[in-house]
Amino acid sequence: MNGSTLEIDGLRKRYGDTVALDGVGFTVHPGEVFGFVGSNGAGKTTTMRITLGVLSADAGEARIDGRPIDLEVRRTVGYMPEERGLYPKMRVGNQLRYLAELHGLSRSDATAAVQRWTERLGIEGRVNDTVDSLSLGNQQRVQLAAALVHDPAVLVLDEPFSGLDPVAVDTMSDVLLEKANAGVPVLFSSHQLDLVQRLCHRVGIIGGGRMKAVGPVDELRGRDGTTLTVHAPDAPAGWADHLPGVTTVSHENGRTALALGENADDQAILAAALATGPVHEFARTLPSLTDLYREVVA
Repeated sequence: MNGSTLEIDGLRKRYGDTVALDGVGFTVHPGEVFGFVGSNGAGKTTTMRITLGVLSADAGEARIDGRPIDLEVRRTVGYMPEERGLYPKMRVGNQLRYLAELHGLSRSDATAAVQRWTERLGIEGRVNDTVDSLSLGNQQRVQLAAALVHDPAVLVLDEPFSGLDPVAVDTMSDVLLEKANAGVPVLFSSHQLDLVQRLCHRVGIIGGGRMKAVGPVDELRGRDGTTLTVHAPDAPAGWADHLPGVTTVSHENGRTALALGENADDQAILAAALATGPVHEFARTLPSLTDLYREVVA
């Protein structure tokens, strides 16, 4: 897939005695949606601001296609900050057109882009309104339009889903996936881990200014093995304890949760369950990204 690659390489940042970033690094590939998660103060926003040149790093750098992100490269990036970054008294359409022209679009191309993105994001009826007259959700949509209006090669979005209703969340999710399918690397931070799990190809978990885990979502979720849920109403406690690679996590009202090691044989487990009587449920599950996050940051 053709597209740009965003590299975050060994970023370090201190504020006096406080270490904000300690060697943060990861790569977002063309066409990839990368979720960047961590608690407040973990270093997410600092990383993004350094990536966009808003802050300077003490060490390390951000690159797009191997080039440090100078002003010229910066114009190819669509950035959505967590805090409102728009002129509150300026009309939506004029503001988006102005921002598109700042990124190098002609007046006619900028006008067409404003129309396209305001329609796509459901705010075409608000183009003559000032930003401060909009609801928080519509302000968020305008922020996204501002990040997209110049057709960026890379998207960097800080908490883009904050304050959105479910319909707006679906619209924004669809837009991010569309851009990724077009080869754009998409980096976004969010506290909504269910969305990160659903949308992202890979995820990076940051804590205390350090990367705690980076990898494909399902790979990280399955790194400690899967859990097998078995509903066998007649099965006694400990019915699976003799099986290789199987550890009983819980057993209540005929429902057993089993942790599976590498040498566990699900067919042997099923046979053992059937030997106790009927089996109503037999399903593998992975821990959620929320469960993984709790484990990693703890």
